[in-house]
Amino acid sequence: MISIDPRLPTPLVRQLYEAIARAIGSSAFGPGARLPSVRALAKECAVSTMTVTNAYQRLVAEGLVEARRASGYYVAQRKATAARRMPFRGRTAVDAHWLLKHVYEDDKTLLNAGCGWVPPEMLHTDGIRRALAALGRKSAVGFASYGTPHGYLPLRQQIQVMLAQRDIEAPPHQIVMTSGAFQALGLIARCLLQPRDAVLVDEPGSTNLFATLRAMDLRLIGVERTVHGPDLEALQALAQRHKAKAFFTSTNLHNPTGSLCTPAVAHQMLRLAEQHDFVIVDNDVMAGLDPPGATCLAGLGGLERVIHVGSFSKTVSPALRVGFVAAREEFSEKLIFQKMMGGLTTSELNEKLLHGVLTEGRYRNHLAQLSGRLRHAMAAVCDGVEGAGMHLFLRPWGGPFLWARFEADHVDMRALTQRAVSEGILLAPGDLFRTDLQPTPWMRFNAGYADDKHLYRFLTREARMLRSVPRARPPAV
Repeated sequence: MISIDPRLPTPLVRQLYEAIARAIGSSAFGPGARLPSVRALAKECAVSTMTVTNAYQRLVAEGLVEARRASGYYVAQRKATAARRMPFRGRTAVDAHWLLKHVYEDDKTLLNAGCGWVPPEMLHTDGIRRALAALGRKSAVGFASYGTPHGYLPLRQQIQVMLAQRDIEAPPHQIVMTSGAFQALGLIARCLLQPRDAVLVDEPGSTNLFATLRAMDLRLIGVERTVHGPDLEALQALAQRHKAKAFFTSTNLHNPTGSLCTPAVAHQMLRLAEQHDFVIVDNDVMAGLDPPGATCLAGLGGLERVIHVGSFSKTVSPALRVGFVAAREEFSEKLIFQKMMGGLTTSELNEKLLHGVLTEGRYRNHLAQLSGRLRHAMAAVCDGVEGAGMHLFLRPWGGPFLWARFEADHVDMRALTQRAVSEGILLAPGDLFRTDLQPTPWMRFNAGYADDKHLYRFLTREARMLRSVPRARPPAV
């Protein structure tokens, strides 16, 4: 008999996991014994089937239980030793440090509703497989070199063609390959800034970027994001007040709001950059997923005041770790120096593989399909989140990111996030995306993962609870 107590502060998933583990350890369930079905155990313990599934999957991951297709769950024939068992991760403080450390772990016991990547099944894995096969038939000599500081020339030439389609003029010697966009942003910051310099960033914006800039002892100044792009009045005032040298932003399908920068706002951003002498670093990792004719800063103003960052992690595969920077020639030389000082050349093998993917002839069709799938998923998640009682920042045109909040202002997001973890849901609370880390009722959702009835039920229940809490009365005058 397995029993749990919902009155205890310990999450139900953890209680169930530990109860089954104890039963296996005490031989109540012997090796090879069939465990209760998910539905039967959920009914017995008065919990959801998701709670039981999460507990079982954790036991499978630790080698205590075997999952047999179309049959159920069984006690493993050879018990995992206690020394090898990993600590249960279902209850932890979800903060910026935790997110950076654990966000890319493959924990299938959690519905990662707020993660920052596109689902693997949507990416161009077939293209990679074909490119790998073609690359394997070539001479092995090309597999044994460091490559060049700029990166693989044919790939840079292909990127030149792709950028030209967005009206960006960037010859190959002004394109520097990097290990993803994340490395690119760090290299750019090292070239542009000195410790204690002020740097403008989107507010809300990228948690990883914030951590990188803080590690360089830079002062982060947040520019609030509107549905049309950065708040221009705030951008002008903050650039003038802090004498900032750079503004790190994402023009299109912004992380985390999903917003697009309008042409009018983009033109004014370029004007302000010229007027107040700062550089705009445009992290354009969603290129190809944005709407046709979307505003491109480097296309509007060239590379004099804009440094353009690109990546293929959101469209081909993050496993390749291939990104690039397009910039003025003098800045590209500085970038190469920082790149070589920090880790020598990037992987020419990965760059050759990506070149094969891009030139095979099916990449454009893949982009169109991926963009369509994300738009379809986004529409479903917007409907589900709104139906659960949340307010949307906007309905994004596409891409993976949605920014939404509960109507109530009095939301303890950390407590709510912990309750979600106990039910097998990993949320991304909004304070992780703010420079000031101040509490906020907003949170990020990923359209590729968040269309889940269990998530919507949880959000509906939380919204109902928040509406039932009486608002504090204003103090008497």
